[in-house]
Parts: sequence; C-alpha cells; structure tokens
Amino acid sequence: MRALQSMIFALMAFAAISQFGSSTAHAASAAQIDADSRATLDRFFARVVSGRELANKAQAILIFPSIVKAGIGIGGEYGEGVLHVRGQNSGYYNIIGASVGFQFGVQTRSIVIMFMTPSALAGFRARSGWEVGVDGSVTLINVGASGRVNTNNILDPIIGFVFNEKGLMYNLTLEGTKISRFNPR
Repeated sequence: MRALQSMIFALMAFAAISQFGSSTAHAASAAQIDADSRATLDRFFARVVSGRELANKAQAILIFPSIVKAGIGIGGEYGEGVLHVRGQNSGYYNIIGASVGFQFGVQTRSIVIMFMTPSALAGFRARSGWEVGVDGSVTLINVGASGRVNTNNILDPIIGFVFNEKGLMYNLTLEGTKISRFNPR
C-alpha cells in the first residue's frame, strides 16, 4: 500500500511540475547540463570560501544546477545534473521528490552533493535509484555569514549544500528524494 501511495504522489508531483511549464521538467541536452553545472559550481566556490578545498577532498561531486519545486497541496520537485569524479564527467542524474502538506507556489534551487569517501561513492553508484535517507544520508552543511566552512571537522561521508540565486538556504531537507541515472538527449 505504501509503495502505491508513493507512486501516486510521485506521479502527482511530476504532473504539478509539468503544469507550471518548467523547461527543466523535460530532459535537457548533455551540453546544457554541463554548462549549467559548471556555472553552479563557480557560484558555489564564490559563496563558500573553503568550497574549493572541500571539493578537492571529495571523491566525487554531484551538481544539480536547477531543481524546480512546485506544489498546490501536493508538491513535487525535479532537476537534472551531472556527477563529476575527480573533475571528469561520470554520468547524468535526475532528482525527483514528492511532498504532501500546506504548500503553494514554485521555488528553484541548486544542490551540490559531495561524496567524501570511496565507500559512499561506491554505494551511490551501485544503485539504479538512490533514495536520500534510505540508501544513504546527506548531511546538509550550514555556512556562516562569512562563507566559511571548517573543512577539517567534516567527517560525514556525504555532504550537501542547497542554495538559490539569493544565497545559501537553511533548514532544508533532501529526505525522500530519489536520484537516478538518466541519458540526456
């Protein structure tokens, strides 16, 4: 029963996103995803002073330049991104999530997820669909007003940063979103 409910919510979420006419609800080209991901990573490095140092410690970085979240009571989110392993493109991924509750409107955000250990990266790549909170936890990192993160104290195997055009966003969750590999057009 729970699987059926999840499937219904996911379909409704996708329908909600499509209803708002988002161009990101349709597969982008590989070249467009690559260009948007590079720009997102540049914005991340500009906002997080120690971001480049942290990225150099990471085994891989999953970059979602634009995730659109929309909802009217039942909501959903969708975005497309790329996995960089040691700076090289290693595949394209989409992220999809559904939610129920009081919500109305549309929001766009970017997400940068860093796999800090080889085993965390292997666990991610071993699954065809990886659900945050079930197959692995992503620790969202809060960045101070100075844009600094103490990279020596980060011991979590998977860390994430969520931000939008206005800056880093706080008190967000990725729990329940599913990340899957796909082939862009």
